[in-house]
Amino acid sequence: MAITFDSPLTTVLGAATPAQRKKFEDGLGLRTVGDLLHHFPRRYLETGSLTRVGDLRIGQLLCVVGEISECQTLRYNDRRTGRPAYRVEATLRTGGPSLRMTFFAKNQHTADWHASRVALGNRGVFLGKADRFRDQWQLVNPQLSIFGMSDDDEDSAVQEVLEFGTLYPIYPLTKGIQTWDVARAVKFARSVVEGVPEVLPATVRDEYDVAAIDDAYQWVHRPEDRDQVERAHHRFRFEEALVTQLVLGRRRRATRSLGATVRDGGDGAILAAFDERLPYTLTAGQDSVGREIDHDLAQGHPMNRLLQGEVGSGKTLVALRAMLRVVDSGGQAALLAPTEVLAQQHHRSIVTLLGELADGGTLFGSGPGTRVELLTGSMTKTQRTGPLSRIATGDAGIVIGTHALLQDQVSFFDLGLVVVDEQHRFGVEQRAALTDKATAPPHLLVMTATPIPRTVAMTVFGDLETSTLSELPAGRAPIQSNVVPLAEQPTWLDRVWARAREEVDKGHQVYVVCPRIAGDEHEAGQVDVVDLPGEDDETPPAVPAGGAAAVEEVVERLGSGALAGLRIGRLHGRLPADEKDATMRAFADGALDVLVSTTVIEVGVDVANATAMVILDADRFGISQLHQLRGRVGRGGLPGLCLLVTRTEAETPARERLDAVASTTDGFLLSRIDLEQRREGDVLGASQAGRRSSLENLRVLRDEDTIVAAREAAETLLDDGTDLAHVPGLAVAVRDLEQSQQADFVDKS
Repeated sequence: MAITFDSPLTTVLGAATPAQRKKFEDGLGLRTVGDLLHHFPRRYLETGSLTRVGDLRIGQLLCVVGEISECQTLRYNDRRTGRPAYRVEATLRTGGPSLRMTFFAKNQHTADWHASRVALGNRGVFLGKADRFRDQWQLVNPQLSIFGMSDDDEDSAVQEVLEFGTLYPIYPLTKGIQTWDVARAVKFARSVVEGVPEVLPATVRDEYDVAAIDDAYQWVHRPEDRDQVERAHHRFRFEEALVTQLVLGRRRRATRSLGATVRDGGDGAILAAFDERLPYTLTAGQDSVGREIDHDLAQGHPMNRLLQGEVGSGKTLVALRAMLRVVDSGGQAALLAPTEVLAQQHHRSIVTLLGELADGGTLFGSGPGTRVELLTGSMTKTQRTGPLSRIATGDAGIVIGTHALLQDQVSFFDLGLVVVDEQHRFGVEQRAALTDKATAPPHLLVMTATPIPRTVAMTVFGDLETSTLSELPAGRAPIQSNVVPLAEQPTWLDRVWARAREEVDKGHQVYVVCPRIAGDEHEAGQVDVVDLPGEDDETPPAVPAGGAAAVEEVVERLGSGALAGLRIGRLHGRLPADEKDATMRAFADGALDVLVSTTVIEVGVDVANATAMVILDADRFGISQLHQLRGRVGRGGLPGLCLLVTRTEAETPARERLDAVASTTDGFLLSRIDLEQRREGDVLGASQAGRRSSLENLRVLRDEDTIVAAREAAETLLDDGTDLAHVPGLAVAVRDLEQSQQADFVDKS
């Protein structure tokens, strides 16, 4: 029977035991021969280092032949569990220095198994990293293949490594599988598999200098030099980028093929009146993006645009002008926000910006204008009756709400524009639930306050046209950011609260952000950190020593301690909606000096008099989230201050994140740093879904040139037919991606 890419993996595992086969399938996730051949090495070992260990370097990857000269099993008590544990210590004699190896075991059975492999006199091939400990060379995390009793076995094992040439592949592994186990299986599979599918047409390979599929598999698994490795990786990255861009390109073209009601602005009365009452002029970026949106709205197909921009760059103003243009055209606009706090903030700020224009259609209105309605899930049935009626009759031109807008009882008279704020918090089903309420496909504008690198926008948001606001409006003041390292300077916390009081004494206001609501539970997504012992003060520290800071505890401690006498409010997601709204109104009106909050204030909150922010346990937040939080201060022309309080040690990844945030307010630079640290899994929503990233080989920052070239190639191929019938191999790959969970991730991102 012919062995193909779709054949079961067991057909090429040879003499592997049932246990080993299970580890290949369950541990490595490999089910077919194609899965195995697509299981690429993570690095390569230069086989010239085999048996030559005279000049060792710490961190050097070694592949050596040696003999076990010492071996002993030691029993000890595990300090973490208090239970007995074991370690097997062995000494490997080589042609150079001897190497110490240690194997840990939780029980006697596992310890005996390790000891049998490294029994005195055993010889084999050993792979691991060199290190020094107590003046002895160590082989860290060793993998080993023990020879049989004959010299032929030893010669065969060494020859197996050497015959790969100058580079030996080191594969991603699971417990119980060694890299040579994978190498043997791949070697056999390459010798018997038939019909390796080539999805890239020769014309594309030639134009973009991409290797053929057979060469790519040969070079990635058995390369002769580093150049072959790079060419193989380029092939697989280009293919992945091209298939992704074809999926997104087809989606863009499908959207453009839909009919939509033209929203050309009619007589423009409301928008013109709004522009006249603005106390400032639009930035060049706002004007340019506004014209792009105006052009899209005037087309007979739906706008599908992403609006991204720096914190405070004026995205809401641009979106409001687009909504007014639709209202002037006789339609309605809906703004979908992820939280009630943000929806209420949008409602307040839009009504304030419109002034008397928000009285349109009421007894108080004269001249042009439109009603602005708010709809949230916490509103009672009685409270919802009026807004629902005005939305259905078209009396409300602008509707702002949360997920409540998606409910079946919400009916629009003529929904012409959907604006989705912080769109990464909504799935494609939720977006569709709102757009389906329109009689004709509505125009769509999605906004994000997280600046996105170009290749991320092309890959993750590739079904949307992208507009970017990079400059800040006049009146935005600089924000000074500092890390407060309590691990080294615990007394600096006193100075933090002194600075907060100084800002209040100047007549300003302060945010204090905590990662938790109450001390008895963790906020979702947070992790434990090493606790910092509290000081022996009479007043308890405002940051409790046990666990992360919590709103309820911090309010109590500050009120009775460092900030006693100040007007302190609390805000978090568990409060009733009317209490949250009242608290935000009180803070916005200056009736509160300090607002202690969770991240519900992350986006959209705009209080001009707030000049300082203290973020407690700042290491528990991501770079983009910290940048968003920081953007809540310095919005009223007054200099801002952001203090990032942390108990983590210096020179740790968490501290590096905080140092990066403190070093710059450039959101685009921070977004690249954030992406480099988090990788694409988070960007595509895989972490939230509990699944892996939909990008396997591609990295949107590293492979920028490849993604740009693939998008160009995709547009050319789609110009020749969106069904891709002229490139059947690619058509199959595109269909598979469109139908897979991965396409769902791209769509929901």
